[in-house]
Amino acid sequence: MVIRRSGFVMISIVAERFHIHPQTLRLYEREGLITPTRTEGNTRLYGPDEIKRLEMILRLTRDLGVNLAGVEVILNLVERMQEDAAVDIDQMMRYIRQQVLDRRCGVEDRHKALVKAAPRQLQRVRSTK
Repeated sequence: MVIRRSGFVMISIVAERFHIHPQTLRLYEREGLITPTRTEGNTRLYGPDEIKRLEMILRLTRDLGVNLAGVEVILNLVERMQEDAAVDIDQMMRYIRQQVLDRRCGVEDRHKALVKAAPRQLQRVRSTK
């Protein structure tokens, strides 16, 4: 990936790296999910923070099937949580992934979904000699 001295890359480079169409990036911008920096000539430039945010968007949409409205809600939640305390984003993404997969599989409450079997007593088997 070609990175400018300032650490920012153009839309075509980001699109190629993540195997998405530049129009997809423009859509994410219109929806307010990402906000690339602009040059004086109005060229979009994506810095490390925007690329990290894009990676999260793509994980949610590609891996978990979350729609853009859901992505917006999750991103807003992440921002609020980061403001309140130091939060491990990877841990939170694992939690979100599990929640989405649970919903998709019809699991309402993970704790109730686990089957707890009572220990069984050993029984002596009679021999048939």
